[in-house]
This record gives sequence, C-alpha cells and structure tokens, in this order.
Amino acid sequence: MTDFLDDISWNEDGLLPAVAQDANSGRILMVAWMNREALSLTAQEQRAVYWSRSRRKLWRKGEESGHVQTVKEIRLDCDGDVIVLQVEQLGGIACHTGRESCFYRVLKDGQWHSVDPVLKDPGEIYS
Repeated sequence: MTDFLDDISWNEDGLLPAVAQDANSGRILMVAWMNREALSLTAQEQRAVYWSRSRRKLWRKGEESGHVQTVKEIRLDCDGDVIVLQVEQLGGIACHTGRESCFYRVLKDGQWHSVDPVLKDPGEIYS
C-alpha cells in the first residue's frame, strides 16, 4: 500500500500550498504551506497543521489565537500539488488581522479596498 504522502507533488522545498475553505459557506479563509509532517499530522488530528516558512517550524492553526481549524475533508487537486482543507473555523476568525478571511481586500478602480470588518482587535487576540 502506498503512503498517501507519496502521491503529493511537493515543490523543491518539500512544501505544497494548502487552501483553507469554510466547509459550510465555501468561502476561502486562507492559504498556507504544508510539508509532509504537517499534512500527516493534519490527517491524523483532523486539525489544520501548517509549516511556517518564516519561523521554520510546524504551526497548529489557533495555537496562539485559539482560532483552531477543525478539518472536515482534505482534497488533492488533479496535478497533486495543491490541497484544499474544508474546515470549521472555530471562533469565526481565520486571519491574523481579526477578520473572518485573509482575503478581505477587493481591487476596485486600480486600488485595494478593505471590505470585511475586523471582528476582533488583533491586540486582544495576540496579547
């Protein structure tokens, strides 16, 4: 039996992009990176675990903020190089800015406009 991790087309750094999508609404919440260990732990724990490229370590979503992502389903794209995590976002906040989604800016008339409200001040989340 082949390990499911062997079916992944990892990039040259041993990573693949992971899209977190709200399992109920379908809204894209965030994009992060995973290595083999992060994806393996995510599948085992049914909780999103990512690889932080800036900190060079595993990062369990919500370990500091409390905004955990419970994984409902993991999907692999046709090329085997991107996954989608369908998640339940605990607390309703995925973005470190205190918003529901990291995708809160819309391009209009050549400028980015913030269109989603801050649900909780980041100072209160990360104090």
